[in-house]
Amino acid sequence: MVPGMIVKAIYENNLLRPQEKLDLKEGEEVDIEIKSRGIFGLLKDWKLDSQSLKDELRETDG
Repeated sequence: MVPGMIVKAIYENNLLRPQEKLDLKEGEEVDIEIKSRGIFGLLKDWKLDSQSLKDELRETDG
């Protein structure tokens, strides 16, 4: 595994399950940074005025 590699995982039954094979040795320790992918987290990567869209969504949702 490349240092600093980003791996998608799904949290279920109190465990993180990677969505791809990891090149790790049994018992190897790693550091994990958790970034939840909520709707507003996804909007930051869009190529549009995400702040205006966020404001409109907040108005629509109440």
